[in-house]
Parts: sequence; C-alpha cells; structure tokens
Amino acid sequence: MSTFGYYRLAAAVPRVRVADVEFNVGELVAATHVAAQQGAAVVVFPELCLTSAGCADLFFQPTLLKAAEEGLNRFADETAELPIVAVVGLPLLLDDKLFNVAAVVQGGVVRGFVPKSVVPNKRECYERRQFSPAAMLTRDEVAMFGNFFRVPVGTDLIFRVSDELQFGVEIGDDATALLPPSTRLAMQGARVVLNPAAAIAVAGRGDYTRTQVIARSGSCVAAYVHAGAGVGETTQDGVCGGSAYIAVNGRPVAQNVPFARELSVVYADVDMQRLGAARLSESTFHENLLLGEWPAPRCVYCSIEVPPCDLRYAYLPARPFVPAPEQAAERCEEILNIQAAALAKRIECAYAKTLVIGVSGGLDSTLALLVCDRACKLLGRSNDSILALTMPGFGTTGRTYNNAVKMIQLLGCTFKEVNIKEACLLHFKDLDFDPALRTNTYENVQARERTKLLMNLANKTGGMVVGTGDLSEIALGWATYNGDHMSMYGVNCSIPKSLIRCLIEYAATKAEPELAAVLRDVNATPVSPELLPPSDDGKIDQKTEEILGPYDLHDFFLYHFIKYGAEPDKLRALALHAFAGEYDEELVESTLRTFLRRFFTQQFKRTCVPDGPKVGTIALSPRGDWRMPTDVCGTLWFRP
Repeated sequence: MSTFGYYRLAAAVPRVRVADVEFNVGELVAATHVAAQQGAAVVVFPELCLTSAGCADLFFQPTLLKAAEEGLNRFADETAELPIVAVVGLPLLLDDKLFNVAAVVQGGVVRGFVPKSVVPNKRECYERRQFSPAAMLTRDEVAMFGNFFRVPVGTDLIFRVSDELQFGVEIGDDATALLPPSTRLAMQGARVVLNPAAAIAVAGRGDYTRTQVIARSGSCVAAYVHAGAGVGETTQDGVCGGSAYIAVNGRPVAQNVPFARELSVVYADVDMQRLGAARLSESTFHENLLLGEWPAPRCVYCSIEVPPCDLRYAYLPARPFVPAPEQAAERCEEILNIQAAALAKRIECAYAKTLVIGVSGGLDSTLALLVCDRACKLLGRSNDSILALTMPGFGTTGRTYNNAVKMIQLLGCTFKEVNIKEACLLHFKDLDFDPALRTNTYENVQARERTKLLMNLANKTGGMVVGTGDLSEIALGWATYNGDHMSMYGVNCSIPKSLIRCLIEYAATKAEPELAAVLRDVNATPVSPELLPPSDDGKIDQKTEEILGPYDLHDFFLYHFIKYGAEPDKLRALALHAFAGEYDEELVESTLRTFLRRFFTQQFKRTCVPDGPKVGTIALSPRGDWRMPTDVCGTLWFRP
C-alpha cells in the first residue's frame, strides 16, 4: 500500500560503455538495487542504455542485437526479487525492421515494449538510418526472444502498478512531436509519463529540456520523469550530459547535476491522489477528450508490493500559499496589482467618491488599506478620498491603535476616529445585557457597531465600504455575521492569513523607513479581534491563534482539503510531516478538528459574502469556486 497515494519515482543515469552490454547490464542492475533500496516504485533509465545510444551502424550487427536480448534477460533475472518497476532501453529487431524500444521490466518478466514514435533524421542525428518509427510496427506482441511467452509491444500500452499509479512511456524526441504520445497516454489514464532519452549536450539544451519536462507535466496534469544518456556515451562528435528531471503538474521537483561520471539518481515522492483530484476538479483536462478519438489503450499489470513512502522526496511546503523566496517579490507585486485593479474597476462602476475602511492596526485592514492606496494611484486620485476610521473599543490596545493612526497619516488618507464604547453601552442597555458577561453578544455588538458606522459614512459621502476579511477567516467563519462579515467589496477574500504577512513584508521593502517600521510591527503583532479587554499591562489578551490554533495549520488544511480533496487522516499525516519540529501532534490534531468543524458549520456565512477578486487558485465565493449547502452534515469528516 502506498502512503496516502504517494509513490516514489526515480530517474537514473548510470555509467555505460559503448557497445559493452555486459558492463552496462551490471551497472543497470546495481542502479536498480540502489533505487529499490531507496523505496522507489518505478525507475527509468536512459534511451538504449543496454547497448549505449551511440553505437551507430553497429546496431545492424547481429552480435550486438543478440547481446542486447541476452542482456535484457539477465537484467530481468537479476532484478526479479526487487519491489520495483524498471524501464530500460535497447534495440529490438522485428520483421526485418529495427526499433528503438523501452522495455518495462518487473518481477523478472518483461511486461512490455514501447517503441519510439519520432525517429529524427536531422543534422546532428541520423537515427532514421538505423531505426524505424513506431508507425511501421506490423504486430502488437512479440515472442520473448524465441520463448512461448508473448510480450505486448506498441505505443498504446499503459502500465498499471495500482489503481493510483499508472504510467506510460515516450522516448526522447517523442516529447517534441506536435501531438506527443504523452498527451494520449495521459488522456487514457496514465498519471506518470516516463521519458528515457539520449541527446548530445548543446549550449542551452539543458534549460530547454527542463522547460519541456515542466511543460509536459503541466499539459498532461501528470508526473513527468526524464532520464538522459550520460557522459559514458561516445564523444566522437558530441557529448551527452546525463540530465535527469522530474516535474509534477507544471512544477519542477527534482533534478540532478549533469555531466556526472558516476551513477546519478534523483527521486520524487509524488501524490497520485492529488493528480487525480486535479484532473477531476481544477482543470479542463477531461474536456480534451473531445478533441480526438483513439483506440482503447492496452493495460499491462505490474503488481508490486509498494514500500511505504516516508515523503522524504515530497514537495510539501508547510505554507503552500506563500511563494518561494526567489519568487516572492514578483508574486507579491502581481497579487497587489490584481487586488488594486479589481478595486479600481469597482470604484469606477460604483461611481464611488470615497473609499471607507476601518483600520484596526491588524494584518487584514493593513493590507486592505495598502490596496486602497494602490487603487487610488491607478485612478489618479488623491488619497484623501480614502476615509480611514479607527474605532477604538473595549479591547483596543495602544500598540494597534498607534500603528493604525500612523499608517493612515503616512499614507495621506483622511483620518477619522470614533470611539464606539458609549454606543455599545447604550446598545447593551437596550438589550438588557450585562456587559460584565464576556459572551458573543459582548463581542458582536462591537463588530456590528463598527460596520454600521462604516456603512452609514459611505452613504453620507457617496462612497463604498472596503472589506478587510481574508480567506482564512472566511474558511473558518471567524467573522461576526453582518458585522465585519459584510462590506461593499472584499479585497482580501482570496488571500489567506499566511500570505497576508508575506504581502505586508513585501510592501515594507518598498515603503519609506517610517512606514516600513509600522508595517513590520503590524506583522509582529499577535492576531486578535480585540473585542475583549486587554491584560492589566495593556497588551492583547484575546489571541486568535490560541483559540483556533495556528493560522499556518488552518491554511495548510484549507489548501489540501479544497484543492485536492485530502481526507482527514491524510491532512493530519501531511501536516505532521510538513510541520515536523514546529507543531506537535496534539496541536495538529486539535487544530484539524477545529478546522473541519468550523468549515462545515460556517457555510451560511460564505453563502452571502460580498464580491471580491479571486487572487489564487482557491476562493470560497458561492458564485464561483465553492458551492456547498449551508445545512450539510459533516459527520463523515468528523470521525476519529
């Protein structure tokens, strides 16, 4: 059994000698043992690796062809006990035609041969001189070198290791075809495409190959594994670089250092369930089935006892919404531009004279204020049309209040302060409510008082209320219904809490020193609604993450639950791996229970959220990305 759909894939570049089949088989066997010991379920080797790819007209020699057949038999025998599927390349003579094939070997048996479809005849490679393309095949199976055992051969083979792991093979230049075999293989169920290759190294080709591997994995919504021939090939008129790449659904996850003189193996732990979920719900993958019709594929079973996967080679970031450091500046700029462009358009459509926003000195209102600033710049408007309110209440601390005031002033917005305590006390009196009771009523009266002020001020000034609530809060329902839950446009609705910190830090790097210092202090302030009185020393006492659990965990659960349908057990296991050494098992477990309970019970708030721009691949608007009944029963997800 795999570990929650994860399987380890390997691309190996062994040492080879030109036409020295015995040596090459020994190296392939040793490399397969290495890959199996590392827990790989599948390993792919370079094109024609049994003989080497540079034998040229020696491929016509019966001595070499016979040695290749015997070498394949030896390889199968010597790897028979290993729980791994191996793909090796060799020349295969069929009906007086020579084919460049990949042999899929498992359990001491050759399970199938896949011939190369695109056999180049170009300046640097006259492969057509020796080999025929797959289209010239006249049979769909072959006797295994004179034995009674018949082996399927063709480009229509899909190899099935389990319900989750199914793979196909295309060889070298096949990937460059206008309609590569991998397209058909993926559409017919292969979640992995293996590409054994052998091309000479030319300046820039490594980058091109890497880009191609990433692109093919994205187009096929699959894992794509490339293994290129190494420096042991002939250097008569060029040298092979031995590149190995693995990409998953448009993301590079592993690559080697080329031109290695010893065995080079790269691994990736790939979530096949995730690929299936991506094909099911987040892409137009199945629409492509309408573009072409092919005969049904032939399924070849390769049953192995897949070793448990420890996720050592998994791409599993703890904060999946946060861009990698090398991409952070570009991605943050893009996100802020999306938010600002959306708000600017809404201002124009609403003929809004002012932008009314409540600024608390917390993360969400800080980001929303920065977006208002950008939107005004896009429209050529002065920031004095931004009416920024601070509305101190029973829980407001000096730290957040001072940061809010400073930001408003430094950005040149129109500042207004309304202390809501007196109004809330009057409302408590109307409700016959004792304010000594720190209940939801005590908190929500404050939140709704603030929203009432913002809405009415927008009416008075011909403006619109800019909402500040973020994706994390929307997912958890951590908002007062018809309080901070409501606005006229929610600019943060698709941005989770973990990403907001990143965006504010990016804004700080672009800001003047005084504003930058304020922004960084906002990032360092504990997250709180500040609806309960502070501690005796004036510091925040009501800390959201002490109540709900860390937002980093909630965002992690949200990402894998919404995007890939991960079940609770899998969410727990992935989080324990991703946050190892940061959060203990008890905290992960309690936070997961909170996430699931609140996600299912708070849908009624999401059903009527205001408009707002989608920024990333996850949003919870009922008009677009997420549609769920408000009265759903979530007990299936709550089981221990």
